[in-house]
Amino acid sequence: MARHPRWTRRLLSAEGLDAVVHALARAEATTSGEIRVHLERRLPRRRGGPPGDVLERAHEVLRRLGMHRKDERHGVLIYLALADRKLAIVGDEGIHARVGDAYWARVRDHMVEKLQTAAARDAILTAIHDVGRVLAEHFPRRGR
Repeated sequence: MARHPRWTRRLLSAEGLDAVVHALARAEATTSGEIRVHLERRLPRRRGGPPGDVLERAHEVLRRLGMHRKDERHGVLIYLALADRKLAIVGDEGIHARVGDAYWARVRDHMVEKLQTAAARDAILTAIHDVGRVLAEHFPRRGR
């Protein structure tokens, strides 16, 4: 399976990281949408100042990864800044227009609940499953 930086093991074991990779593959098998999980040690700081805004950073990463280039604009990013204990779930324009802010907040809040009980693997896997289900509903996989 993929190699992951050692610092990610502060959140997930190697097996947990591999479980995330497999969950992403299963979720994307049912949709034309794209889901990514992005872990960073911490939010970037502006010249030694406080960390930036987690939502801004998540949108920036979504763009940097090129997830906004799909015609249907249906990419979803699950972003976690480990040391800052921040997370965000953002969807590109196509999926966001269909589910809205309340959906992202619900998935985020559910993740926060699980993370508070030290269930990081379960938090991420549940979010991937939920997002995959919603993407499949709005953007089902088309025949090849």
